[in-house]
Amino acid sequence: MITHAATLDVGKPEPLGATWDGGGVNFALFSETADRVELCLFDSPDAAAESARLELPGRTGAVRHGYLPGARPGLLYGYRVHGPYDPRAGHRFNAAKVLLDPYAKGIGREPRWNDALLGERRRDGAQEPEPDDRDDAAWAPLGIVVDPSCDWGDDRPPARSWSETLIYETHVRGFTRLHPDLEPELRGTYRGVASEPAVRHLKSLGVTAVELLPVHQHFRERHLAERGLPNYWGYSTLSYFAPDLQYATPGAGAAGALREFRAMVRGLHAAGIEVILDVVYNHTCEGNARGPTLSWRGIENAAYYRLDAADRRRYADVTGTGNTLDSRHPFTRRLILDSLRYWVTEMRVDGFRFDIAAALGRDPHDVNPAAAFFEDVRRDPVVSRVKLIAEPWDAGPGGYQVGGFPPGWSEWNGRYRDAVRRFWKGEAGAVPELATRLAGSADLYDGTDGRGPRAGINYVTSHDGFTLRDLVTYDAKHNEANLEKNADGEERNLSWNGSVEGPAADPAILAMRERRMRSLVATLLVSQGVPMIRGGDEMGQTQAGNNNAYCQDGPLTWTPWDRSGAAGRLLEFVRRAARIRAEHPILRSERFLHGDLVHAPGDAEAAEADHGPLRDLTWFAPSGAEMSAAEWRDPNLRALGVRLARRRESDGTEGGRHEVLFVMLNGGDQTTPFRMPANRVATWDVLLDTSRDEEPDAASGSEAAGAPVASVESGAVYPLEARSVALFRGIGP
Repeated sequence: MITHAATLDVGKPEPLGATWDGGGVNFALFSETADRVELCLFDSPDAAAESARLELPGRTGAVRHGYLPGARPGLLYGYRVHGPYDPRAGHRFNAAKVLLDPYAKGIGREPRWNDALLGERRRDGAQEPEPDDRDDAAWAPLGIVVDPSCDWGDDRPPARSWSETLIYETHVRGFTRLHPDLEPELRGTYRGVASEPAVRHLKSLGVTAVELLPVHQHFRERHLAERGLPNYWGYSTLSYFAPDLQYATPGAGAAGALREFRAMVRGLHAAGIEVILDVVYNHTCEGNARGPTLSWRGIENAAYYRLDAADRRRYADVTGTGNTLDSRHPFTRRLILDSLRYWVTEMRVDGFRFDIAAALGRDPHDVNPAAAFFEDVRRDPVVSRVKLIAEPWDAGPGGYQVGGFPPGWSEWNGRYRDAVRRFWKGEAGAVPELATRLAGSADLYDGTDGRGPRAGINYVTSHDGFTLRDLVTYDAKHNEANLEKNADGEERNLSWNGSVEGPAADPAILAMRERRMRSLVATLLVSQGVPMIRGGDEMGQTQAGNNNAYCQDGPLTWTPWDRSGAAGRLLEFVRRAARIRAEHPILRSERFLHGDLVHAPGDAEAAEADHGPLRDLTWFAPSGAEMSAAEWRDPNLRALGVRLARRRESDGTEGGRHEVLFVMLNGGDQTTPFRMPANRVATWDVLLDTSRDEEPDAASGSEAAGAPVASVESGAVYPLEARSVALFRGIGP
């Protein structure tokens, strides 16, 4: 026990946070305008007050610091920061509040909602709010000193290239919470994600990277607590360094959460699967001025948050959450970069997906791809080498920045999502943009930065919005369970229900919904760029039409593991389509295809003699002729074909010296006869047709996955049924 008699040595300003060196703990906290800082020590998580307050005696620049000899891992601590409460100047210091260290590597106690957590209050008749003087020591979050050491053994990052990457977006808890083959204590945990049944499932899908919804410790908003709802998604960060306790096994605590997260990473790496974290550096859980004072607000409000230039009492909010982190400030950028480095070096993750990433580049108001944050990332020798994915928009003016991020970044391609949905919904004039998206979105990414198709993360569904099944089942959102009168969530979903809203009994409607799901999956997996599958979609998960299930932690959002019937058929189809993509490099080109001639050595003359040249990308109308300008402009066109070709690395490979694939898509409601292209191909093997109810079992191996289901002669007509995709492999003469 640390007592009031304990004293602090001066200590060091680096590193920030609480650092155990074997003989004691160094504490260092950034706060440039505070008058003084007290370190508060607690005997247990249940303590209603601290057992000691020790003023940090050292100051170096903007960092306060002190060293506590004899302190060890397991010590619970927080801070009280003394300074002016002057919102007009941007200052909100309040020594009545125990504050969490922004660099805490572990959470020793999660906060519990109580009015004492609020930093200000407005008394009856008062013109201005005043600091809330209620002491919150009994409810505030506490950090805990951790032992950072870890034996990683022979762990090696898979270092997957972008061209072989298939991302599976999932939630740590929801992914395995219902898994029937896991021990109950592992369900919904870090350990569950890397368990043998979970890894077997991921590998059967060809997944090379899991993208985990936020795993940083988070704190739910008050309006959710009052309704008895959780913040399930976790986009409400409390700590940028501590893994969330709720995903550790029961009783594991902070040290156990750290250990189990690392074990998850090690287990996934051993299976060749990378770990990408969804991170939220655009805002925090403190909300607006009426929110709780838990950490940053009470430590250095004017540095950590963007404030309204016209009224510094107000927060500039381009995130829709009440506040925006100020990535223009050097110490805030340092916090973000230190956090990213920590998760790469100490936790060994392989990349990040940045939530509302446009907010990180506002400099000062417009989104600037050369903003200081992006420059810091570019120069950082650790962070710049991992996978960086932006959600390329925020809620501010000019915030939609798809295609606008700097070199080194990939982006969630919302224009891909919308174009694919429009086509399969049957909207008029959807074909030209669909073609652009299928080819990798060169209009967005084929600039001078050399990013290539890898810059676009293609997806049809994600955690945010309808599931795949709900996309073909509901025309409108049904978010009543969120207790917001169905006012939350996106109104424009580009979905379609097939004439019946919600569950249907008509076998014809059900069959068409299954076909549409297969067609959406097939489109995703034959597109150039990096595909992302929303976890659960491969088994037809439904959220009953809820397109904003951020506060639903239950069977509605947990991955279903019933693999019988329609769910099993869809799962096998997804496995087959993913295996075909992996087996055909032309579907995963590292460069944009622009219709360039493709020749094998010594083959130039043959290219012209044998029915014309063979190009890497050629678009076809159903007639078998190349698309004309008039056909591209035809708003009633609902079908399209694309031939992909590449020169093989060596001769003698089955199928000749070129790899040639042909994809046809029919978004209309009638069967469309397609004439097969003739040049350089004698026979077309049908690898996949989404109008077929069942496909060979892809789980049995690559031979089954790549086996043709039929063959068609070159120049013959293939009847492609409504709402279907077919993929063919050309066999040369």
